[in-house]
Amino acid sequence: MRIYLDNNATTPIHPAALEMLERTLRDVYGNASSIHKEGQTARRTIEHARESVARLIGASPRELVFTSGGTESNNAAIYGLHAARRGGSCHIVTTAIEHPSVREPLRDLEALGAEVTVVPVPRSGAVDADAVIAALRPATQLVAVMLANNETGVVQPVAEIARVCRERGIHFHCDAVQGAGKIDIDVEALGVDTLALSAHKLHAPKGIGALFVRRGLELEPHLRGGAQERRRRAGTENVPLAAAFGAAAECATETEPRRLVTELRDAFESQLLAANLNASINGSSSPRVPNTSSVCFSGGDAEGIAIGLDLAGIAVSTGAACSSGRVEPSRILLGMGLTPAEARSTIRFSLSRFTTREEVDRTVEVLREVVPRT
Repeated sequence: MRIYLDNNATTPIHPAALEMLERTLRDVYGNASSIHKEGQTARRTIEHARESVARLIGASPRELVFTSGGTESNNAAIYGLHAARRGGSCHIVTTAIEHPSVREPLRDLEALGAEVTVVPVPRSGAVDADAVIAALRPATQLVAVMLANNETGVVQPVAEIARVCRERGIHFHCDAVQGAGKIDIDVEALGVDTLALSAHKLHAPKGIGALFVRRGLELEPHLRGGAQERRRRAGTENVPLAAAFGAAAECATETEPRRLVTELRDAFESQLLAANLNASINGSSSPRVPNTSSVCFSGGDAEGIAIGLDLAGIAVSTGAACSSGRVEPSRILLGMGLTPAEARSTIRFSLSRFTTREEVDRTVEVLREVVPRT
């Protein structure tokens, strides 16, 4: 039997989400924009799902736009704001550890004339809120800071930064893809203007996500056509995927699985540190989401360790899945101040609500065999 510890890349679908997906695919086939009974059944289904996902982040359902995933949500927020502000020159602040779906659109806007300030992140993995605030200028229009890092799991001081941005009338966008379902999220408490979600990170299918857009905010649609999603995203809604997303979001509000995952992650790290494997935990001094452990095996080769684990039936990652295949070390770990050698020695273990103690114990047992001793 395989052991799957790469849940930050994607998660297995929750049985409740799978049941909802299958039932909706079979029974709810109408177009949600149609006025007949089949269409209205589809409309009710998608609106129920919207309510469930909105509840997960403390938003109003009217503030939630369904998208194809986290990448589209991040792109829609960044490009949509830029278009609403009529483009041109502006100043944007972000951090050195953002996901490529934030980093690359900002690089694109930089090529179009925007000025982008990238705030470095210390070895703790948590950006200094004061450093972000100090980077703000009168011309700053956008600040983009993720909620939880996809490689280290470190939770960022979003509310502290967003509060200052709101006082100064600066749009704050948050990539919350790796935080949703792992920690409590309340968009009002965070104070963000837009926030990105992705369903397949919380035990729902791939191909569906959501973008929170604060009520009254001007944001140009990135897809044009019909009037779907209150004219924020054209195109026939994917009712089955949205329904499955809603079902998974309802399950993600349960607190007991989070507590158990935290206990498993902590037990895993304790065993590793006691196993004489020259292991250290990246970001361990900062608040982290419960499921993530970024482990540096000093002097080891992460790719070789990952292959050894895979041959033993254990799936892990040497970094973000969207960057797999790269030869260079993790940009995020380098941005935190790790050396290239340390970054190349780091493995990401990401657990889920379905991970068991037996799987964690087996993983440590195999690591004793595949990690070189010095």
